Amino acid sequence: MRKLLPFLLLLFTFSAIAQIQIKGKIIDGLSNETLIGATVIIKESGKGTSTNFDGEYSINYKGKLPTILSISYLGYKSLEIEVNSQNPKAIKLLADSKNLKEVKVVDSRITQKQKEAALTVESLDMIAIKETPSANFYDGLGALKGVDITAASLGFKVINTRGFNSTSPVRSLQIIDGVDNQSPGLNFSLGNFLGSSELDIQRVEIIQGASSAYYGPNAFNGVISMETRNPFMQPGLSIQYKFGSRNLFENSVRLAEKFQNSKGEDIFAFKINVSYMQAHDWEADNMAAVDGTTSANNPGGYDAVNRYGDEDTDGNLNNLTTFQAEYLDFPGLGKYHRTGYMEKDIVDYNTKNLKVQTSLHYMINPRIELIYGANYSTGTTIYQGDNRFSLKNIQFWQNKFEIKQKDKFFLRAYRTSEDAGDSYDAVFTALRLQEYNQISNQDWYTAYKNKWRDHFEWNDVDWAKPDLVFNPVTFQAEWLFNGNPIDINDWITMSDSVLNTNSDLIITNHITVRDLTDLETGRLVPGTDDFKAALDDITSKIASEGGTGFYDKSALNHIHSEYQFNPDFATLKIGANFRQYTPDTKGSLFLDTVGKIINNELGIYSGFETNLFSEVLKLSGTLRADKNENFDLNFSPAMSIVFTPTEKDVIRFSFSSAIRNPTLADQYLYYNVGRAILIGNLQGHGTDYGENLVTIKSLVNYYLPAALSKDSLNFFSVKPIQPEKAKSAEIGYRTTLFNKVYLDANYYYSRYTDFIGYKIGAKFNTTVDDTTTGAYEIALPSIQAYRMAANAENTVTTQGASIGINYYLHSNYSLNGNYSWNKLNQEGT
Repeated sequence: MRKLLPFLLLLFTFSAIAQIQIKGKIIDGLSNETLIGATVIIKESGKGTSTNFDGEYSINYKGKLPTILSISYLGYKSLEIEVNSQNPKAIKLLADSKNLKEVKVVDSRITQKQKEAALTVESLDMIAIKETPSANFYDGLGALKGVDITAASLGFKVINTRGFNSTSPVRSLQIIDGVDNQSPGLNFSLGNFLGSSELDIQRVEIIQGASSAYYGPNAFNGVISMETRNPFMQPGLSIQYKFGSRNLFENSVRLAEKFQNSKGEDIFAFKINVSYMQAHDWEADNMAAVDGTTSANNPGGYDAVNRYGDEDTDGNLNNLTTFQAEYLDFPGLGKYHRTGYMEKDIVDYNTKNLKVQTSLHYMINPRIELIYGANYSTGTTIYQGDNRFSLKNIQFWQNKFEIKQKDKFFLRAYRTSEDAGDSYDAVFTALRLQEYNQISNQDWYTAYKNKWRDHFEWNDVDWAKPDLVFNPVTFQAEWLFNGNPIDINDWITMSDSVLNTNSDLIITNHITVRDLTDLETGRLVPGTDDFKAALDDITSKIASEGGTGFYDKSALNHIHSEYQFNPDFATLKIGANFRQYTPDTKGSLFLDTVGKIINNELGIYSGFETNLFSEVLKLSGTLRADKNENFDLNFSPAMSIVFTPTEKDVIRFSFSSAIRNPTLADQYLYYNVGRAILIGNLQGHGTDYGENLVTIKSLVNYYLPAALSKDSLNFFSVKPIQPEKAKSAEIGYRTTLFNKVYLDANYYYSRYTDFIGYKIGAKFNTTVDDTTTGAYEIALPSIQAYRMAANAENTVTTQGASIGINYYLHSNYSLNGNYSWNKLNQEGT
């Protein structure tokens, strides 16, 4: 019994040690405010957590006290402190004068698994997200230096950097916990519409500039990297409600929990995020005339920005403003446009967005973590691209498996799938509605002219047209007005003056004739049952069936691995990734009706980072190679030097390079937008490839002379699309002045070769092409306008500078401002 008692006491001691729980609070060393999201790690075991919204932390520890806690927080000096009790006093962190702002320089990717050259990174952490005056964290990114946000609609915001401002950001990459958030068919992210819940965001970093070395070919102009909250570090329940104008309602819920084994070690955790947003989107009701078209005060109508089907696409069929025989027969008709449809009659402005994310985390041992994640998003919104699109009931799935050890290795594999749902092209839908009753533009123009002739003549304005008679003396035809010879141009001038005087009568007559023409041609009237039935019919079918809907069930598969070596002289990393695209559109977007498209690409990279002279000088370099099966092997080297002469000053220089593989659209697109066909360019177009391809201007000139001449046609060719390449040099400086002013400035210069854009031309077949006689005749029905993906023939350069200044008035207040200047030189492209 005396031998058994000490043994039981020893077991009790071990059990007690295993159940030690260290609790405490992290606060600001000056203001005593709690710090949210500070990282607290037990140095001995590597186990850690982060502080909650009250600045509190709690860690289960198997061991004896005292022990060392390592505490870090962005903008503060890291601290290691010995604790002797389970409830130590509040730990104070002091602000770091070199890192007072949510901006840092990427000279060492300590906080991320992928290494990058020394580029400026704008960062938004949990506190900044909580305090942003914007409607949500994504909108708040627009206040950061060098960042632009474009709002395509209320639910579709797009981030761009360094002057590139597009609703199709194919030159930037958006990742969430290392996973590419792009749409597999579009090859770019739809903002945060398919992204992460605000409640689950730990930090967002925007890396500006060419970033291919570690992030791959799509990181051409920058990376938006989102890090979500780890359930081991931040368990609990969070609920958020938002209300606003335009019937805005947003609700988010985050539930996370962790579990421990019998030893008191974290072993398993999970989190579930559900967020839902709905609102009535902004209505596109811009009735201004499209630039370069008929003015808005034209009596016969005009091409309005957000009215579709009223475009001038038929040459002179609807233009009687110049002298011709019809000018005499249709007085005052002038130029007229077909009745179009407003966007609000065609699309659903009731935006909605549901996002569900879950992940399961299992600790294989205290350092190696296994993760399974699943994301699902669906919703309805408006997208502004080549046309206006209604993304209706789109769906997006992601599944991810990952095994990792911090600062050592990771292996990540994921699959992304999408379904276009009931999405359709709003502009093309208007054109299909006009043709629903088999009434072409030419039919409508003819009906309009006939109605005009029946309702208006020269006598209505007390005027008369001249007579064309034969003069037996001169043996020529001449014009007589009121029995006197007159130059026809003089008569036209006088007639225009008479018509302008009677403009009210002409406007009234146009209104009457338009109503009668629409009635006669059976125009579908918005709001009627017939209109709704036709709209549903058209948007539910794809183009090959006569509709405007999209079928898109594309997917991508991706696997990525990286390993880090830590010899004494440097940090070394190697990595590789493989990606496979499997687009499936049934011909509604891509040329995939004949056979299935599969596109594969592979990348490998290696990099190093080393510190010299007690970390005064930091050197890093990377080299990446990428191969897409349709293109040659490409290399992306990068290097950087970061010099820290004093505690307050940092000077950096970087050279980086990047490639951008042509998107699936650049390669395989085949999409009719009504006025032209948008087409990819994997094989080349034009005379060098056996096609008649001419400029639009020369085709117009071909029909102007009385005798059609082949010499007036400007033939050209477009070479097959190639990857876009960029090289960029950047220099930056940051410092703290007078202990109150933080300054961060940089300048960059970039050169782009094979810059990807497009060229426009017309293709046709000929009925006569006699090289002997020179006779040449184009088959009119064969003429088709195309917009083809193409590389710029000249080098494109960009340059820019930015500066950000933070003035700290008080420990609780600061005044911030930034300015960015960007210039694009695209001469000769």
